[in-house]
Amino acid sequence: MSVRSTTVTDRASFVLAANPGLMTLDGTNTWILREPGARRSIVVDPGPDDDDHLRSVVEAAGEVGLVLFTHRHHDHTDALDRIVELTGAPARALDPDVTRGAEPLADGETVELDGLTIEVVATPGHTTDSTCFLVGAEASLLSGDTVLGRGTTVIAHPDGVLGPYLDSLAHVRELVAEGLVERILPGHGPVVDDPAAVVDFYLEHRAERLDQVRAAVEAGATTAREVVETVYQDVDPSLWPAAEMSVAAQLDHLRA
Repeated sequence: MSVRSTTVTDRASFVLAANPGLMTLDGTNTWILREPGARRSIVVDPGPDDDDHLRSVVEAAGEVGLVLFTHRHHDHTDALDRIVELTGAPARALDPDVTRGAEPLADGETVELDGLTIEVVATPGHTTDSTCFLVGAEASLLSGDTVLGRGTTVIAHPDGVLGPYLDSLAHVRELVAEGLVERILPGHGPVVDDPAAVVDFYLEHRAERLDQVRAAVEAGATTAREVVETVYQDVDPSLWPAAEMSVAAQLDHLRA
């Protein structure tokens, strides 16, 4: 089998899962992290329970010491039990239901493996359990679905909540401003090499959409669907169901 991994930095490479779609873009990026010269690696978001994908991940990763998850959505977690079976490694996430053979992650925790150090950064909003992982030695942030490599993120209401998401984006922006994040390694789409510009765009986009939703409600829209039909006329209708989730989160935010 040829390993389909792409090297991004000295410590990070990924294998792209064959699950492209409207919500997954090119597919799920399964990240493999290893300190240079180290024996074991960490696999982040093994993705779909697809045998070909998982065997490519395992071949690229070598000995796996730990599996991490950025959040509970199926395109990141379906392979949970299979990757544990294949590697024998424990699996950890903020959500106890996505944890095997270890304790759940905690915000601010430092995870270490064979010289590799990762800081756990809770970033709720896309989902309540959304988490980023900061590889401080190279200022890389694995963002899951909090920041994508292309387009913007759906707030997956009712699990996703807009207020915490805006706070999470502001936190990521602070990390960028402090020089702690120089690139973002997303769960979907290409690597983000200009994180300040992308996160600023996310914040501006959310503020603009919120103003549009507020205006639609003032004009008489009463449901998320009615708001979508007014505000998202420039968006492919195939994306409207996802937009409805984000609008529902925006409506809850406005009512708070």
